[in-house]
This record gives sequence, structure tokens and C-alpha cells, in this order.
Amino acid sequence: MRLATYNVEWFAELFDRDDEILVDDEPSGREGVTRARQVEALGIVFTAMDADAVMIIEAPNTGRRQDTVRALERFARAFDLRTRSVAMGFANETHQEIAMLYDPDRLTARHDPKGDATGKKGSREAPRFDGVFRIDLDIDGTEDLVTFSKPPLELDVTTAQGTHLRIIGAHLKSVAPYGEKTRDGMIRAAIANRRKQLAQAIWLRARIDAHLAAGEPVILMGDLNDGPGLDEFEELFGRSSVEILLGDDLFDPHARRAVQPCPGAVPTTARFRIPDQEQYLEALLDYIMISQDLMSRRPEWRIWHPLDNERCWRVPELREALLAASDHFPVTLDIEI
Repeated sequence: MRLATYNVEWFAELFDRDDEILVDDEPSGREGVTRARQVEALGIVFTAMDADAVMIIEAPNTGRRQDTVRALERFARAFDLRTRSVAMGFANETHQEIAMLYDPDRLTARHDPKGDATGKKGSREAPRFDGVFRIDLDIDGTEDLVTFSKPPLELDVTTAQGTHLRIIGAHLKSVAPYGEKTRDGMIRAAIANRRKQLAQAIWLRARIDAHLAAGEPVILMGDLNDGPGLDEFEELFGRSSVEILLGDDLFDPHARRAVQPCPGAVPTTARFRIPDQEQYLEALLDYIMISQDLMSRRPEWRIWHPLDNERCWRVPELREALLAASDHFPVTLDIEI
């Protein structure tokens, strides 16, 4: 079975208010890419991946008229994809949902959130992901009230072969100090964002621990917007959110390599153009972490990087599609489940 995680930049911009796909020469959210070109590119990428399930980060919007499930079903139908069913959890207000497209002949998936619902006062005991988490992260005697702008998607999954597992899709908050103009403001915002992201990671890790304690195989996949050494403020808190989530009992070869003291060249899953500069920044942001009980299932990871992965580079149509479709590249896991 092949599982994938894919952050699709501005996917929501490719659908109108009635969730019809927009295939025209108007600009998409991607710089220099028309809506028709991005739609075509995504069709090529999804077809080439041929995954049994794709965790889509920044999925189309759910709102007063729009519906993520309907939009993704229409996208799958347009390209005759096997992944024609959609599982989705709590909608959010960012126009960037988390949803999983999957092949119903290969697995079943249902939203199955854990934890207690909370009011504004929150809970210290890892509440439901649409609630409020109370935590004193910097040990100053004052608890922070933490929320997810994009609540993780918790799925109860059973494969056609009868394997039962928990899959969690996550998109943690960015650590970038957006909107700040002064140096002091940028520092304050960066520290606050780092604090919030680590609190989210601790919350998510508590849920993973509960599943592992219950003997359930776990797969965590998505865009964690973080990695060891990504910014200098990590030293204030000791660990990155990736290290918190990995712990000693989850595995992702790219993440494990990155957390080594001297990792050398680290694989990357995202490529961003630096404004006002003729160069790009690359980063490792997207992961598929699996619990130790799945390591015997012959897992194989692959980053579909058009410039670094030879199989992607060798196919010009796929290479160009990956560059046009998103600023992130898919990560896949082939595993015998």
C-alpha cells in the first residue's frame, strides 16, 4: 500500500464558490502559474503517485457555500483517480483544510477524534483537537491557552487486508514572524510562534502516546513547518517540535537524519522563492512518521523532489508538473499493510 502526504499550495483557489474546478488562464495562487496549469500539474502528480491514500494539507475550503469533500471528489473524478473517497475532520477558518483522499477498495477511513471537548477555559489533559489546551510551557507560573488554527485530522483506518491503525494528519503553525516590521517585533513574534508550535507538538504527542499505550499502530503525516535548527529560537526551548513528535518510538528516515548532531546534507520537501532575490530556499517540512510496530512491514519512504529524486528528474512532464503544482513536494510511504 502507498500512503502519501502532500501540501498543495492555494488548492482552494482552484475552485469557485460552488466547488467547480476553475480551468482557465487566470492566475492561480502560485506565482506565475495559471489555474489551468496548476490543475493540469496536480492531475499529473496525483496520477503518477498512484497512492492508495493522500493526506492533503491545505485542501480546498469548507465555508458557507464551499465544501472540501465535494471539491476533492470532483477533482478525483476529473482525473479518474482511484482515491475517490474523502475523509475530513474539523473545518477551520483559514481556507486551508486537512483531508484525506483514499481508495475505498483499499481501505476505509472515518474521522474519530479523541479527547474531551473543552470550553474557553480549556484542559490540561490533551483535549479534543478543536478545543483549548492549557500548558505552562516556559515554567513562569502562568498557563498559556493553546489552540490549533488547523485542528489535526484523526482517522480510524482499516485496510482491505484487515490491518487496523490510527492515521493523524497535521499542519502545525508556521514559526515565521509574519506581519512584523521592526527587529524587536520580529523577535517577539518568532518566540511566541515557537512557543505555540511546541505546545501544539506536546499536545499532539500526548495523543500519540495514548494510542501507543493502547497498542494501536500510529502513522503521523503532514506539514510540521519545523525541523531541528530551523531557527535560532529553538535553543530557548531545547528541542524542535519534530524531535518532540518523534520521541524514541516514531520513525521517519528523513527526520531521524535531520536530528543527528552532524546530519550533513538533509533531504528537503519544500522549495520557496526568496522575495527580491534570485534564489530559492529549501527546507524539510513534510514527514510520514510511523510507530515501531510498523517497522516490520518493510516501509520505504520517498520524497518526490523534481530536482533531487532521479525518477522524478528523468520524466520531464512529471518534473515540470511538480514544480508548477505546489511549493511542497509529496512524500510517500510504501508499506505492507
